[in-house]
Amino acid sequence: MIAVLTGDIINSRQGQTSLWLNQLKSTLNLYGQTPKDWEIFRGDSFQLKTNPENALRIALHIKAVIKQVKPYDVRIAIGLGEQSYNSKTISESNGTAFVNSGEGFESLKKQTLTVVSENKKWDNTINIMINLALLTANSWSNTVAKVISTVIENPEKNQNDIALLLGKSQSTISEALKRGGYEEIMQLNAFYKEQILNL
Repeated sequence: MIAVLTGDIINSRQGQTSLWLNQLKSTLNLYGQTPKDWEIFRGDSFQLKTNPENALRIALHIKAVIKQVKPYDVRIAIGLGEQSYNSKTISESNGTAFVNSGEGFESLKKQTLTVVSENKKWDNTINIMINLALLTANSWSNTVAKVISTVIENPEKNQNDIALLLGKSQSTISEALKRGGYEEIMQLNAFYKEQILNL
């Protein structure tokens, strides 16, 4: 089983493309190589292939990176399934993971994140939980988003280390993580990873 993330940038036509494009590319680079693992297409859309366990955390990481610059946000559909055809470019690869990701992306209306697998009952449960998490994540300020993306990128570092990295106080880091619901969102991610094993 693999995971395919299909996404696009909300408000991409406002401001300068370079404000979000370089950050998006460098984030996707952390998770694979282009064009086999990820590609940006149609100017503001992207696709990334990864392992299912990491897919939700990666989607949240991309969201935190993009939300550092107003007024941008991101919509992402995570498709879980098989890869039946493996091409040199992700856009030419195929399988149920790609189909589920594409269908999930087309279904995104007001939501900014969804998961689609072959198990619809499981999808309903996890997506209700994701929608609750998004009540907080969709409102991340650029400061909160910066702290959360830095913590995700440096899992071995504690709050004091993150504070040093960002030139802030430890209490500022703690407050930002609390405001961003980081602990609760990571609990959701842990639950998601646990559930993936039973799919």
